[in-house]
Amino acid sequence: MRSTDTRESGAGGFSEQERAAMKVRAAELKEEASRGRGSKKASAELDVLSTIAAMDPADRTVAERIHVIVTSNASDLAPKLWYGQPAYATQKGKVVCFFRSGQVDKERYSTFGFTTEARLDDATGLWATSFAITELTDDAERAISDLVKKAVA
Repeated sequence: MRSTDTRESGAGGFSEQERAAMKVRAAELKEEASRGRGSKKASAELDVLSTIAAMDPADRTVAERIHVIVTSNASDLAPKLWYGQPAYATQKGKVVCFFRSGQVDKERYSTFGFTTEARLDDATGLWATSFAITELTDDAERAISDLVKKAVA
């Protein structure tokens, strides 16, 4: 864990302060949706945050961090549900990357992946499009950040 990390537990995920901010943001999104202002976008983000909040603790921790990584490194992507799981799409609604809960899929690991919309093509003609995740180390977070930036470049 980084020395500048403000998380209260060693398990990663959001700190209590971050969770409180997420609850405030969720309330703001509900209010926006009820007033009809930005309702589709607000509802989609609220759906993603609600889905993440309902996950088993291990998946929730990973999904929370991935949400932060994607939204902070690819501000043009919008959160939305895709096959009932968190995903991040272009303004035209095309999914670029996604998180699949291992618990929901009854697998031993979760997956973070990219669709053909991601600009990950490699000159070698071979590149990975999904990754198994059981926990997010600092190195894994940096790798995902780099991949997300490349995917939207």
